[in-house]
Amino acid sequence: MASLKFPIVLFISSLLLHSSLAEMICEDLPKDVCAFSIASSGKRCVLETAAKKDGGVEYQCRTSEVVVERMAEYIETDECVAACGVDRNSVGISSDSLLDQQFTAKLCTPACYQKCPNIVDLYFNLAAGEGVFLPDLCNAQRSNPRRSMVELILSSGVAPGPVSSQATAVEAPAPSPMW
Repeated sequence: MASLKFPIVLFISSLLLHSSLAEMICEDLPKDVCAFSIASSGKRCVLETAAKKDGGVEYQCRTSEVVVERMAEYIETDECVAACGVDRNSVGISSDSLLDQQFTAKLCTPACYQKCPNIVDLYFNLAAGEGVFLPDLCNAQRSNPRRSMVELILSSGVAPGPVSSQATAVEAPAPSPMW
């Protein structure tokens, strides 16, 4: 009888240990806190859309392959979301918002840049992927707000992306002069 109690006690204690060491998994997060969260694995959570059978769209929280170096098990605060001008309902991870001067202005404010390391880290890496150093973008934003991300990319020496082989030039005859 004593030999039967030990496995039961061991099983129950393993359940208690597992529940106390619960991991934060993106797929378990509600959609309203998914974006800008980081799972226990250190991977970013991303809000994605999926087609429903009725033709509608549903939002799902998924684990991306983007790894954050020094953070894990983190849900971004409402204060940082507001200070940085990000949207918790944004789908996917994209550098497109860096092209928006109003967004960049908020991202570069001390309230965001100095107090919201998770969001700054994300956009630092997104900018780097475009060949832009985020501190340079913020300095340009402060000194010349009209200078855009595109100008920084062009001045950085980064070569433009490849041209599609399908995008061949079509020669058209010149329009005839009007008399």
